[in-house]
Amino acid sequence: DVVTGRLLYEPLRHDGIIWSARYSPDGQRLVTAAADGTARIWDAKTGQPLVGPLQHKGGVASAQFSPDGQLVVTASHDNTARVWDAHTGQPVTAPLKHEAMLRSAEFSPDGRRVLTISAKTAQIWDARTGLRLGEPLSHVGNYAPVRFAQFSPSGDRVITASGDNTAVVWDADTCRPLIRTPLQHAREVYCAQFSPEGSRVVTASLDNTARVWDALTGEPLSEPLQHDGEVYWAQFSPNGQAVLTASLDGTARIWSAHPGQALALTFGHISSATYAELSQD
Repeated sequence: DVVTGRLLYEPLRHDGIIWSARYSPDGQRLVTAAADGTARIWDAKTGQPLVGPLQHKGGVASAQFSPDGQLVVTASHDNTARVWDAHTGQPVTAPLKHEAMLRSAEFSPDGRRVLTISAKTAQIWDARTGLRLGEPLSHVGNYAPVRFAQFSPSGDRVITASGDNTAVVWDADTCRPLIRTPLQHAREVYCAQFSPEGSRVVTASLDNTARVWDALTGEPLSEPLQHDGEVYWAQFSPNGQAVLTASLDGTARIWSAHPGQALALTFGHISSATYAELSQD
């Protein structure tokens, strides 16, 4: 209970480390993903399992409901993602296969497509048929790892962040880059995300900076948002006016998204900060 801090029911147990836990869009169910090779769907009010385990042959790195709550997509270290019926636990498509273990998978905002991210590439699939749409989204001839990928709010574009020191904006229909020149950092890009309205992108890099870019032209919109350590996370605030960053220098910081100046808020930690999130308000 978020008001009292009281435990609502017994822990939701797996036979291995749990890497992901998410609510369904209506808040009535939970899906968890674990190293034991399963994802599980639970009743969010009682903590009771609702269907049998969603089984993979390797650890499951992530699991997520579709926007309408009818499907679940799982991403596994067995080099596949799978789409499941969220009510029966039965697979909806054949496995979505990569050549390397998967980091994560997510639905497009309209639920029609799935974006999968492996150690080598990102790929876009039809969520109902399991057919791959276009060629894989790969950096530098498929040799550089893809660290992060995300659909735009409208679902018509995808951004990828890579170990080749760049982020790339792709057309989700053609799977081709939309900007001639990639968004360049001096070191590996660990995260890249669209703004809520989709016109800007923020990138986080191991070069100790985050940067804000025009999502259509690739032009930088501010000076680098400078930390004293590697930046592993950056995202826009829900209203798009600020950027939140998390760094190995032990701080999370809030910046103005337009001029790139630090606001008054810097959150200090005694160790590295690798993730941060603002509430919806």
